[in-house]
Amino acid sequence: MRGIESLLAEYDDSHGNPVNKLLHWICVPLIMFSLLALLWRVPVPLYGGAAPPLLNGAVLLVIAALIYYLLLSARLAAGMLVVSLLMLGLLFALDRAGAPLLVLAAEVFVLAWIGQFVGHYLEGKRPSFLKDIQFLLIGPLWLLAAAYRWLGISY
Repeated sequence: MRGIESLLAEYDDSHGNPVNKLLHWICVPLIMFSLLALLWRVPVPLYGGAAPPLLNGAVLLVIAALIYYLLLSARLAAGMLVVSLLMLGLLFALDRAGAPLLVLAAEVFVLAWIGQFVGHYLEGKRPSFLKDIQFLLIGPLWLLAAAYRWLGISY
């Protein structure tokens, strides 16, 4: 498995244009949130009975992603845990308030991906995930790693 520095450097290579970077700072978190929202109501059946109320597709995706992140960097995984818990908490609150999660998530997901592709058009380079699917999980880490560097936190 490739190391975090190698993955971040390769991701960074196709994200040099300032507008593309700005669009990624906006769109990557929106894509992450909307994907979790799309999975929020997907139940997870357990052997012998129903799943606990907070065990759903979104929670399973977060757990799987955090395991992958932990293999790359414990400090970045810790940061992603915080980000993920904030997003899941917001989803829980929106769901309890009766928000139309599916419609909202679908709209945000489509618009955020359009933003991503506009950014890559301006960059003149293809999105990294078209070369290697794992870069769909590296995008959020790339932003978090940049925030860590800005704050002087090593990863």
